[in-house]
Amino acid sequence: MERTHHFKATILWTGNKGEGTANYKAYDRYHTVQVAGKPDIACSSDPAFLGDGSKHNPEDFLISALSSCHMLWYLHLCADAGVIVIDYKDHVEGVMQETSSGGGHFSEVTLNPKVTVKDASMIEKANALHAKAREKCFVANSCNFPVKHKAVCSVK
Repeated sequence: MERTHHFKATILWTGNKGEGTANYKAYDRYHTVQVAGKPDIACSSDPAFLGDGSKHNPEDFLISALSSCHMLWYLHLCADAGVIVIDYKDHVEGVMQETSSGGGHFSEVTLNPKVTVKDASMIEKANALHAKAREKCFVANSCNFPVKHKAVCSVK
């Protein structure tokens, strides 16, 4: 059964310093991500693009979305398979190539999940489920670059 899901957000530019976009340095890259019923998120561009490094940027969101989607599928698959995960942490890394034309693209993202399971007998299955989570992840399946994972599983 195929289903369609719809998502909505509002992006509100808050960086007009009085001159609008009179020139490239005349405005801030500040903006707010708004989703109905959820806290607003203050954003900017990356400092390499004249943004504020203390705020989230679109690249942060992309790699975070990949990591979050993978984790949620992974936990679902573990629960279904009887693998009891008691801790999960991922240090996701993305590589973006800027082109001479001023554009760019991500060339890869690597997930580095560190998973702790309840019992050593679960480690092999826990490791194998990362591949299945990668196959299921909606966000990873929407990307035109490799999404890799280097998982480490242990017992507490």
